[in-house]
Amino acid sequence: MTITLTTADLEELFAQAQQQPDFCPQTAVELQTHLPQKFGEGGDRIIRLRGGLEILIRDARLRQNIRIEQQHESVFPLTAKFYLAGSSRVQTPGLPGSQADYEEVAGCNYLYYLPNLAEVEEWQADEWTQIVMIYANPDYFRLFHWQDEPLPEPLQQAIAGNIARPFHQSLGQTTPAMHQVLQQILHCPYTGLIRQLYLEGKALELLTLQLVHWKTEDLASKPKILRSDEIERLHHAREILIQQSAEPPSLRELARQVGLNDRKLKQGFRCLFNTTVFGYLQEHRMQQAKQLLHQSNLTIAAVAARVGYRNPEAFSTAFRRKFSISPKAYQLDRPT
Repeated sequence: MTITLTTADLEELFAQAQQQPDFCPQTAVELQTHLPQKFGEGGDRIIRLRGGLEILIRDARLRQNIRIEQQHESVFPLTAKFYLAGSSRVQTPGLPGSQADYEEVAGCNYLYYLPNLAEVEEWQADEWTQIVMIYANPDYFRLFHWQDEPLPEPLQQAIAGNIARPFHQSLGQTTPAMHQVLQQILHCPYTGLIRQLYLEGKALELLTLQLVHWKTEDLASKPKILRSDEIERLHHAREILIQQSAEPPSLRELARQVGLNDRKLKQGFRCLFNTTVFGYLQEHRMQQAKQLLHQSNLTIAAVAARVGYRNPEAFSTAFRRKFSISPKAYQLDRPT
């Protein structure tokens, strides 16, 4: 028999677990919870680090099949998942560019971002599961200078924050380097401040290894030669982005308009313009913003809206990172 639980059910079970004698009290940094005995043994350990970074370690065995139905909110962390043991079936209907029904398995790792999306996970009984997950709010990466980095486009959009496009990326077999870092996390020998520093470094190392792997595979698929008709279609796509930069079409819609598939459009932009579709759009928006700030009396919020930012603060942050000056300071510095 399979038990179906919602997010609300899970919250209630957690609240009940807090009342049990074997509940491990929460500290400022770590929280450990145990599965209710009727469901199985083991549980989760959550380690909170700086900047909203978190590590979750799941070590558990279920006594019965469990189906978890979740409706994710608009605020969702970038999630790195590493399966050391066990597996689960995942259903994410409506996820662009990914299968609606897939399996996550031991020995593999995944990176995903699923805001505003329904997700169903099914876990089988009598199977030991061990998972390490890294949670990072996209805001965390905005502290770095990343705009000129040719990251995979879904990741760029998640970090930018002005387009909430969900994705689930399977990154294949977990590499030996990743395995080493995972074991160091599981067997951290330190306590207190040193433990926090050590684990933060290891969490970032795992994310780095994932991003390098994804980026390498992404760039490896870059076409060597473009046909003349493909070059013409790519220039047309660029013109559409320029003309509609305030409200650009989705990647899929842009590809349809110019008669290319998604993959060819992404590959072609990297080959012809040496950037991603989103990277080109971002660069155009920033250059357009500079002109508006110097040549008009628009407010910062109005300029942000003109170039496609719903959030003026997100625009100001992107502008400052691009030009090392705030939009307001740049505007005040214009020649009279």
